[in-house]
Amino acid sequence: MFVLAEMKHVIRTPPWKFNVKLTDAIAEELNKKLANKVVLNVGLCIALFDIIHMEDSFIFPGDGAAHTKVRFRYVVFRPFLEEVLVGKIRCCSPEGVHVTLGFFDDIIIPPSALQHPSRFDETEQVWVWEYDTGADGEKHDLFMDAGEPIRFRITAESFTETSPSGPEAPDAGTSTDSAKPEHKIPYTLTGGISESGLGLLSWWTS
Repeated sequence: MFVLAEMKHVIRTPPWKFNVKLTDAIAEELNKKLANKVVLNVGLCIALFDIIHMEDSFIFPGDGAAHTKVRFRYVVFRPFLEEVLVGKIRCCSPEGVHVTLGFFDDIIIPPSALQHPSRFDETEQVWVWEYDTGADGEKHDLFMDAGEPIRFRITAESFTETSPSGPEAPDAGTSTDSAKPEHKIPYTLTGGISESGLGLLSWWTS
């Protein structure tokens, strides 16, 4: 679930931190820059693990700060494909079951990856597994309620570039008042529970 990612970066240390040990000042700047941020094709950055190497610092004309090229390792959240995790159901929608790990919310289990057969209850706004009890075709409804612990398998991941882009020139005769900026999620995980032992933990307790 957590991996060490080796990265390089030029860190700017402001003059008012010159009285602090350089490694401590750089570590603080790295955490300020990366902690709780998603790096494209790397994952969700959690915390600095260690600094491997620092080159000489330079002060450029017109800028009193020190600039140091640093090679470091960072603790990153990026589960591998087929890894089994346990989270909690955040909510349900026709798109699937939305799961949270507490520190990461962008996990979805699509309808095709739920236990079969399942249906979406519009009234309760929950997914329901129509469990076959084996008694003359009788089925028992198992509800996937919000807040319930759920075990799932990672089946896919997706990174999206979220860097801001410049404004586009509006077409003639069109109004920009109704245009809303598209909300992009930088890192999403797709899960599945369509196998024995996966799904709500309460389903498999003896």
